[in-house]
Amino acid sequence: MSGQEPDESPEHPVSEITTPAGPARVTWHRAPGARRVLALGHGAGGGIEARDLAALAAALPAHGVTVALVEQPWRVAGRKVAPAPKTLDAAWTALWPELAAEGPPVVAGGRSAGARVACRTARGLGAVGVVALSFPLHPPGRPEKSRAEELLGAGVPVLVVQGGRDPFGRPEEFPPGTEVVEVPAADHGFAVPRRAKAGQPGSSGQDAATALIVDAVTRWLGRE
Repeated sequence: MSGQEPDESPEHPVSEITTPAGPARVTWHRAPGARRVLALGHGAGGGIEARDLAALAAALPAHGVTVALVEQPWRVAGRKVAPAPKTLDAAWTALWPELAAEGPPVVAGGRSAGARVACRTARGLGAVGVVALSFPLHPPGRPEKSRAEELLGAGVPVLVVQGGRDPFGRPEEFPPGTEVVEVPAADHGFAVPRRAKAGQPGSSGQDAATALIVDAVTRWLGRE
């Protein structure tokens, strides 16, 4: 097996789980006496170091939520290109028992492609909700290629957190009734322009944008 070594510490143990696509990896950020587990998958262009995933993993244990950062087998193996959706779903399904074994109800989630996986599999796996970060509603410039059916078919409550200038789908493009929290001025990676400083209309600054994501997810999980 090639690729990245686990960034393991006593505080954040790492589990390696066999799946049909190869070994997957889960980095645990556990909350003592957790009331929920939030499983977060990464996107097709990056890993669990993404700013939103890292921020949630750092913040949520203090609110009684264990965060499991899931690395798909293709990332663990050091490959550059994500496999087909059915392969991603199969790996996610295979590692789910490890997440459920923690005890508390599990909320599925992820960013971008990881959010799609969470939506497609939520009902079948018994997830109690989905946190969809930067959901890729359509390819950039191709709104007719909508993936809204994945959101609408999740079969569980879904929270979408979306950048205000995300080319994969702006907040106003989502189907009526979708619970969407907008991160003003943020792109698909939740980056905001350097000129977007706190206090400017329609912008938040990077630190405030990240704080908004954490606050929105924390509040939503508190309701579920």
